[in-house]
Amino acid sequence: MLSKTQAYQRLIEGGVVPIIRVESAEQALRVAEALKAGGVYSIEVTMTVPGALRVLEELAAAYGDEIALGAGTVLDAETARACILAGAEFIVSPITDDRVIEVCKRYSKIVCPGALTPTEVVHAWERGADIVKIFPCDNVGGPAYIKALKGPLPQVEMMPTGGVTVDTAGEFIKAGATVVAAGSALVKGEWVKEGNYEAITANAQRFIEAVRTARAAG
Repeated sequence: MLSKTQAYQRLIEGGVVPIIRVESAEQALRVAEALKAGGVYSIEVTMTVPGALRVLEELAAAYGDEIALGAGTVLDAETARACILAGAEFIVSPITDDRVIEVCKRYSKIVCPGALTPTEVVHAWERGADIVKIFPCDNVGGPAYIKALKGPLPQVEMMPTGGVTVDTAGEFIKAGATVVAAGSALVKGEWVKEGNYEAITANAQRFIEAVRTARAAG
């Protein structure tokens, strides 16, 4: 199991957080394996995956010392605690719930609450967010919106979610995002249904390279 500092370093170092939202626990495990083969340092399993807690437990047992394991779509403190006990090192939510943040702080885990407006972003940051998930980012301008937020809020670590593709990932980084999160654009549903996990591995590599190139460009 990673310490909070180690998990945070893995989360930031990779620069891309793949969101696993599939139809079965078996698919989730196969996708996670494919992503890891592509050089991904962190993985988020959403609570919409059937048997999500079991998936977290199995991934923690298999890769707990290698990747930062996260739980997504966490809406309440009870679910946050269950995910942490199952092995999650970071908790992601589409909303800001003070009780979720409290639980993560109690167990010394990374918390990434969701926010959109400047007021919501500052509220999440003041409550103790390690990284604020900006969601749904594509609906309000994408990279341009992140750049606008970072102007008055340069101190806030941001993770845009929604509309992040291999073509826009680098633009989000250049706009000021600390890390990006990608779902269906990274883990395409048809690939999962076809069992084409090699394509997921290759796509993960492309995402990581896009982020690495953007960071190098400064």
